[in-house]
Amino acid sequence: MNYGFIIDNRKCIGCHACTVACKAEHDVPIGVNRTWVKYIEKGQFPHTRRVFSVMRCNHCEDAPCVEICPVQALYIREDGIVDFDNRRCIGCKACTQACPYDSIYIDPQTHTAAKCNYCAHRIDIGLEPACVNVCPEHAIISGDLDDPNSEISQLLGRYQVTARKVEKGTRPKLFYIDGDEASLKPVVTQQLTEYMWSAQATGVGHYARYAEARLQQADPEKLQRQLNGNGQQWLEADGERVMVPGVGDGDKFFEKAKAVLKENARRVYDAPRKGVMWGWEVSAYVWTKAISAGAFLVLFGALGLNLASVPGAFQWAAAGLGLIFLALTGLLLIKDLDKPTRFAYVLLRPQWNSWLVRGGYLITLYGGLVTFWGIGKFFQISALQQVTLWLGALAAVMVAIYTAFLFAQAKGRDFWQNPVLPLHMFGHSVLAGAAALALFMPFLGTTADWSLYLSRVMIAALIFNALVLIVELVTHHPTEDARLTVDLIVRGPFRWAFWLGAIGIGLILPLLILILGSGSVLEVSAAGLLALVGMYFTEHIWVRAPQLIPLS
Repeated sequence: MNYGFIIDNRKCIGCHACTVACKAEHDVPIGVNRTWVKYIEKGQFPHTRRVFSVMRCNHCEDAPCVEICPVQALYIREDGIVDFDNRRCIGCKACTQACPYDSIYIDPQTHTAAKCNYCAHRIDIGLEPACVNVCPEHAIISGDLDDPNSEISQLLGRYQVTARKVEKGTRPKLFYIDGDEASLKPVVTQQLTEYMWSAQATGVGHYARYAEARLQQADPEKLQRQLNGNGQQWLEADGERVMVPGVGDGDKFFEKAKAVLKENARRVYDAPRKGVMWGWEVSAYVWTKAISAGAFLVLFGALGLNLASVPGAFQWAAAGLGLIFLALTGLLLIKDLDKPTRFAYVLLRPQWNSWLVRGGYLITLYGGLVTFWGIGKFFQISALQQVTLWLGALAAVMVAIYTAFLFAQAKGRDFWQNPVLPLHMFGHSVLAGAAALALFMPFLGTTADWSLYLSRVMIAALIFNALVLIVELVTHHPTEDARLTVDLIVRGPFRWAFWLGAIGIGLILPLLILILGSGSVLEVSAAGLLALVGMYFTEHIWVRAPQLIPLS
């Protein structure tokens, strides 16, 4: 068996019977949905039409939510249904980032992930899914895609169908007859008017507690301006491409953009947004992890590669920073879980394809190697110090960059698919380690050789990070979602945090101090402090901005 869905948009009347039936069948809480109907209106009266599109899990053959789940809470059954076991779920929310279709939510009652599971309990006893059974127009068709005699298989062979985001390579098994791009492509329409659920645009369920903080981002016209961009860009509408100048060229162009944008299509009914699922805890954990790994890498450069002599106090400081900030990283990871009591499942019930699991084991290995290096130093065991220094440096590199591979598994966020993200993480880690160690120089005392070494490492890392940022933001991005994310960063709501915090405080000022200054201890320490502050701005933006792009 290979189960899938067809939504026949020629028949759908937008009655929401499928949504209600799904909620009743699975006791889905208010504010979240496994199945919902999106309304799009096109044209101007009297030449208008309304498009209804049923949204839900696509039960992908290559499901990214299954690959990223660290505890096998999501899995693909033998009949092709992507099901979940909330008894295993730790509430890490990685699946919500991996799903390109915005189909997974965090249940506000159980605090675990949930989604459409094809009514697997009904399928097992020979019944159709509840939504199929209740649809008055037979607009939802389920069945075995591999059975040539099934209705769904015959419809696939007879009619031209559309699927959502096939470019993601997930091989979705939810198809639309007479599907409309304005409805199926999220960024085509923006929420420009008040409508059902729009009052909850800042998020419900898991992220409702942050709704007030996100009200500043709920101005729809402002968002429209941001997504249109300040420079010229191409907008597509049914195969036609129109160049629309950005708002920097005057409000008249903005009004024109709104008039021609995507057949004058507008979203008039939708499900509430889920909000930003990975919040400050993830940004902070990336930052603390960079300091932890970087401190030992800087120590390795001095001791292992003989680049500088290291005062004894700073050898212990590097190991101490590595372990302390590694512990903080673990605490932040646990705090971000909606089921923190299950955090040990990552190590005890691992799903090895997930970089959350691999990262958990790398962090554990790295912590052990740093500890044994400290033991070797304390007891003056030279062989143990040498072995753990080199192995610890290798583990530190992997700890520094594994988050880039985790983000790459989050296929729902195109900006995170950037191939230079491992370099971004590595450069930030080296800079963070040198900057953190520089902060201790006024208190622990230092030597000219060690101070010069930290200064040169920071200069090299700052220049390297600047080049990586240029590549990440300036080079052409292949998808519209990634381009819109860049626009949000450099011209949208993050522009001040980016230009003032990440670039001004985090790059330009430290470089000026280190290059033009006298090289005093206080100057190098001040440069390190500024670099750490700017780095947190960068990680906050890189984690948060891609999550503002709609997925459904």
